[in-house]
Amino acid sequence: MDHGHPLQLGLALPADADPATTLSLARRAEELGLDLLTLTEHDLDGWTQLSWLAAGTERIGVSATLTPGGRPPTVLARAVASLDLLAHGRVSITLAAQGASARPADDDGARPTHDDATTHDAAALAEAIEIVRGMWAAEPGPLVRDGEHYRVPGAERGPAPAHTVPIWITGDDAALLDLAGTAADGWLAPAGTDLAAAHAGIDAAAVAADRDPREIRRAVTVSRRGPTGELLDGSPDQWVNQLLPLVLGHGVGTILLEAPDPETLDHFAGQVAPALRDAVATERTRRGTALGTVRPSWVRARRRPGIDYDAVPAALQDRAVEPGDARYGTVRSGYMRGGSPGLVLPVRDAQQVAEALAFARTQEVPLSVRSGGHGISGRSTNDGGIIIDLAPMDRIEVLDVATRRVRVEAGARWGQVAAALQPHGWALSSGDFGGVGVGGLATAGGIGFLGRKHGLTIDHVRAVDVVLADGTQVRASETENAELFWGVRGAGFALGVVTAFEFEVDEVGDVGFAQLVFDAGDTAGFLQRWGSAVEAAPRDLTSFLIMGAPRGGQLVAQTMTVIDSADPDVILQQLQPFAALGPLLQQQVVITPYAGVVSPPAGAYYGQSEPVTRNGLLEHVTPHLAADAARLVRSGESFFFQIRAMGGAITDVDPDATAFAHRSANFHVSAMGADRAGLDRAWDAMHHHFDGLYVSFETDRRPERLTDAYPPRTLRRLRELKRRYDPDNVFRDNMVIPPAD
Repeated sequence: MDHGHPLQLGLALPADADPATTLSLARRAEELGLDLLTLTEHDLDGWTQLSWLAAGTERIGVSATLTPGGRPPTVLARAVASLDLLAHGRVSITLAAQGASARPADDDGARPTHDDATTHDAAALAEAIEIVRGMWAAEPGPLVRDGEHYRVPGAERGPAPAHTVPIWITGDDAALLDLAGTAADGWLAPAGTDLAAAHAGIDAAAVAADRDPREIRRAVTVSRRGPTGELLDGSPDQWVNQLLPLVLGHGVGTILLEAPDPETLDHFAGQVAPALRDAVATERTRRGTALGTVRPSWVRARRRPGIDYDAVPAALQDRAVEPGDARYGTVRSGYMRGGSPGLVLPVRDAQQVAEALAFARTQEVPLSVRSGGHGISGRSTNDGGIIIDLAPMDRIEVLDVATRRVRVEAGARWGQVAAALQPHGWALSSGDFGGVGVGGLATAGGIGFLGRKHGLTIDHVRAVDVVLADGTQVRASETENAELFWGVRGAGFALGVVTAFEFEVDEVGDVGFAQLVFDAGDTAGFLQRWGSAVEAAPRDLTSFLIMGAPRGGQLVAQTMTVIDSADPDVILQQLQPFAALGPLLQQQVVITPYAGVVSPPAGAYYGQSEPVTRNGLLEHVTPHLAADAARLVRSGESFFFQIRAMGGAITDVDPDATAFAHRSANFHVSAMGADRAGLDRAWDAMHHHFDGLYVSFETDRRPERLTDAYPPRTLRRLRELKRRYDPDNVFRDNMVIPPAD
């Protein structure tokens, strides 16, 4: 019996060693390339030891055998998930029964029998496992359980761990073997266990619970005295002869060395481990053994139709997230929008992007590509489809200080970029929110707080790395694949997956940042006065305006204005016309680094709504536009109305220089609402005011939006690029650009 699990070799740390020795052995095991460290509670609290061990290592997996005892499962769940996040997905736990001697006596002073106590503890462990997994799900709404052993009246879920943390069981009593088969991810054999009988019990329980026995990883602990009692002091072949039958004959996937001394550890990791891995691989090849792990039944039960989950590329399997996984709640949705994808594939490099694309193209489900997940248009998530998630690709590297050349991977968020550039006295205009992903914004435009002074984000792109629809990896710049480089800057979402950008950033020190709140009762007049003030302002100033629906009969407007100067006199002088726009209700003006303006939020996004967004570009806030906008805001059809200042340096760029061609616009106007029909009616009535739109803020799928976004000459070039690089229209989740005939 061989379950085909990838062989895992580790070190069982001695329970009674002093802390310094324990940590020294742990670090040596990591240095030697072992996979796992395990420890058992002794005189010190096991959880405290595990946390200390995780902090003292960097790569190796860490696990502890714990007796829940006084730890409520909700508390254990939060502690494990928190440590797993801090340890970057390296934690697992093994749960042990409390045992008859530890159970309280009854009213007559009699203690339960061993069998009764074990059955009781197994039932309690089963409830604890269910609660722990329920807490990790990080879904909306509290966790409620009313069990025989644990009552949870309503616990806030989360945090979700960095990976789906394996929960193992140890013990060879029938009740514990049954629990391992029905609910656990693994089983750790106690010393002296009859492996054949124990595995038969686990397998029978698994089959009865409609589980595949291969779901449960089996682990044993060995020492210099091997499984047969023979002293293993000799050659690696002697060890292999003793250990190979455990893997090939008993389905063991994890072997833990019990080594109290560094010499034995060095011998095992340096000589035995490679020999054993080679012997296992050779025999599995000869037998044709299917390799890999099997997802738990409760995960497989939530799989969506149309996806061949078993065909996910091997390099992506360990990080793939399915609807039943603990991490699913953290990746299913975007900033505002709820999603229910069938599979999320986090990728770490361009090669994995290519593999993910190759797989996704064979599946008859929607495909979305996500960088940060903020996406106003909601196209970074879907229902039942596949998401290629670039979030792990978030490295930021300064390439050349003299030319201010910086390489940024597409999964980074703009708050990270701003923080990385700040020590150099640099900045890069990038929208108005630090949680936005680099990839989505830098392939569409980038209308940001420094736009009038320094232009769009795409105006600073000097080169890109792209994975094309067929998996080809190319570089594009003014001198390499120049036409693709043109198209990526404004329509990159339709041409490939941009994995990294090279930017030439700007010298930007501290800036003035003003947040002013006005009574906008004279709504149309206020909008017109604000627009005139923006157009009359120096290029140093970029202002955004926001309005919501009226409350209590009052309508307020908030302006957020950045002045690219750290001189208080300059800042106040340029703000003065804005302060006089209307009755001022609140004001805050600070001098801050640009990173203080676009700082990112912490944690994952848990959006649940489905907002509708419409937008347009215009040259001037005319009286007619202002009147129509005032009616829209007061109608209640839009709960969020925004105008962003453009112009200035944005207009300096030739309209044909990038696929973002609407360079004469001084303003970008957008509205968000809950009712699609109502907002569409109101916005369509305003359509005549606009000359173009910005693709990142549009949910309307009607075909005429394509010609709003791209003028005829631009669209012809894009369709030719589409025919050349994506003739099968793989990238169609955002605005659909049909390939040229």
